[in-house]
Amino acid sequence: METMTSTRRDFLGKLSLLPAIPAASLLRTAQRSDGAMAIERVPHFTPKCKRVIYLFQSGAPSQLDLFDPKPGLRALHGKELPAHVRGEQRLTGMSAQQASLRIAASPFEFRQHGESGAFLSELLPETARIADRLCIVRSMFTEAINHDPAITFVQTGSELAGRPSFGAWVSYALGSLNPDLPPFLVLVSAGQGGQPLYARLWGSGFLDARYQGVQLRAGAAPVLYLGNPQGVSRKARRAVLDALARIERQQQEREGDARIASRMAQYELAYRMQASLPALTDTSTEPASTFELYGEDAKKPGSFAANCLLARRFAEAGVRFIQLYHQGWDQHDNLPQAIRGQAQETDRASAALVLDLERRGLLDDTLVVWGGEFGRTVYSQGKIDGANFGRDHHPRCFSIWLAGGGVRAGTTYGHTDEFGYNIVDADGTPLKPSKHRPTRGAVHVHDLQATMLQLLGIDHERLTAAFQGRDFRLTDVHGRVQRELLA
Repeated sequence: METMTSTRRDFLGKLSLLPAIPAASLLRTAQRSDGAMAIERVPHFTPKCKRVIYLFQSGAPSQLDLFDPKPGLRALHGKELPAHVRGEQRLTGMSAQQASLRIAASPFEFRQHGESGAFLSELLPETARIADRLCIVRSMFTEAINHDPAITFVQTGSELAGRPSFGAWVSYALGSLNPDLPPFLVLVSAGQGGQPLYARLWGSGFLDARYQGVQLRAGAAPVLYLGNPQGVSRKARRAVLDALARIERQQQEREGDARIASRMAQYELAYRMQASLPALTDTSTEPASTFELYGEDAKKPGSFAANCLLARRFAEAGVRFIQLYHQGWDQHDNLPQAIRGQAQETDRASAALVLDLERRGLLDDTLVVWGGEFGRTVYSQGKIDGANFGRDHHPRCFSIWLAGGGVRAGTTYGHTDEFGYNIVDADGTPLKPSKHRPTRGAVHVHDLQATMLQLLGIDHERLTAAFQGRDFRLTDVHGRVQRELLA
């Protein structure tokens, strides 16, 4: 009976693995140099970029105070938002019970910059220097109205946790440019409060674990337990791995479990990282001119500036997808003071990264993305107290910027109404966009994901993986490539 039970358990265990095998592995596959199985004929067409650096601003930066000027609101400051502007839009629980929704005009000045004439807030003087390299999108929108589902949606294409992250999809499709480093690295600014970030945001979901992001810590040990224990030499480590590989191969031949090969691939990558990563994360070799560009904060491990510098080094070394997270943009109150501080922490380093990539010849084939999960409301959450106010969550429109990697530089795309509340056409006609109905002039989160994949040479409709009886993709059943954003 014990033998029968064990056999049944083994059989069912093996069956449970089948849905997790990528669709490419069930159909036609090709062996990559790193030993992984990849979709054949990917990229699907000639890519415009090789890698992505995503500067994710967690908490939702206010587009009205950074990228989308509405000078006419100053005459309406403190007055009630007209009911027809809001329409039937749902509000969060934080402002739904307010007796009034009073307009809060931005206290910051906007000016035009560069030959493109892009409008940028006084809070972003360094970003203003690279205005002609930017593609600013003012007409982003999403359905998610609260932070966790909204961040999860931007990062994985679904508001529900458990799907593969953007970087994992790219790693699955394209693999690594450097076999000695993971294709997907993650850096989180140290010491920042704000909405929590979870490892699932850079996880591999139902894809193989080798595609998940590797988070690096600030300081001398960027990856825990990567180094050998005291008394264990690199030669001894190699001998242990070789012996283990022989045992693992026998087990895989016996059990047919794809996770065994994945585990061995991770062991081997960790071994190679022991030699490659320490030098790569040591920025002390950078010349003084680098820190003049990024600022003194770049010398502080874990700061946003230090992470931007590391992102350039990783891009140069061949990391495919580099994800930075910077928390603290969730300004429901005290916005004028708080957003100034956030801008000071991120403005110089963001611009420096673009300039640094450009001077090293990397910007043309590196896509840089800067933005959060949704926007902020034109009305104040709570009362306006003199110069102090806050803004609530606003999914109907928000702003991001892109640079390099095949995007149309010196462009500001999309329009919002005079209140910065709804997306409109160039002539002011309301668009009422929906993810189910692609709308020219409006950019849904799935549209952004489809466009980023397009720049990497990937057809977002063909990048799929089989799981639980059906094919999944990053953009679900939606997404329109925004060709207006492409060079």
